[in-house]
Amino acid sequence: MDMRPIGVFDSGLGGLTAVSSLWRILPEENLIYFGDTARVPYGGRSRETILKYARQDVRFLQSFDLKAILIACGTVTTTSLTTLQAENDLPMVGVVEPTCRRAALVTKNKRVGMIATAASVRSGAYEATLRRLDPEVTVFCRACPLLVPLVENGRIHPGDVVIETVVAEYLEPLRQAGVDTLILGCTHYPLLTEIISQVMGPEVTLVSAGEESAFELKRLLKERGLRAPEDRQGETEFYVSDRVEDFEQTATLFLRQDLHHAARRIDIDQYGT
Repeated sequence: MDMRPIGVFDSGLGGLTAVSSLWRILPEENLIYFGDTARVPYGGRSRETILKYARQDVRFLQSFDLKAILIACGTVTTTSLTTLQAENDLPMVGVVEPTCRRAALVTKNKRVGMIATAASVRSGAYEATLRRLDPEVTVFCRACPLLVPLVENGRIHPGDVVIETVVAEYLEPLRQAGVDTLILGCTHYPLLTEIISQVMGPEVTLVSAGEESAFELKRLLKERGLRAPEDRQGETEFYVSDRVEDFEQTATLFLRQDLHHAARRIDIDQYGT
């Protein structure tokens, strides 16, 4: 049994979908969440800048006595996970491998779509992982740079003509390609599940990066004997790098509970360059 917390981080609020999954899948675990809201989104930045930011995020989380880290950010996972794992002894789980395993399992026609940030698409990580898991799979990727800022601003509701128009334009090539499985390769995107499903149709299975990575983390903790006692309720602490008020307002939508006065602001720049 290990009572130490799990660290979770994302470029902004999208990683809260992973927190929501962790609450359901590992309710007994304590969590430390950091959202780098001052520098969101990461997806349009260079690989070097993303790695710099990710190292700072990890250093902040390691100021706590953690037992593992969940990188709830597709951009960081695709560009920096291998480097971060090599630099740290702490077990780290990203979103790519578990998500691809699920997609390879559920696809029937071997045509898998993937939507993510521009950096994740450029990395080629999802295609490489899927082809390693199943060489017969054809992968169709689409960068969706406008989705993260729209989600961060609460534009997630069906009937909102702005988000519906943007989602429809991004997804049309994938719909035309006839994919039967769509990877939501950014943890912001599950907040748009209803809108995405409306565009893609009920026959397309959506695979959530946050949920699959939470299951992967559960397997890792069990394998290494790091689980907390299951007869307890874990606690979650929230930290951000920008205005707490903005975080709490939008996070309440993400987690469907009142987070008033729940978050603390930190100066992420003090954790290295």
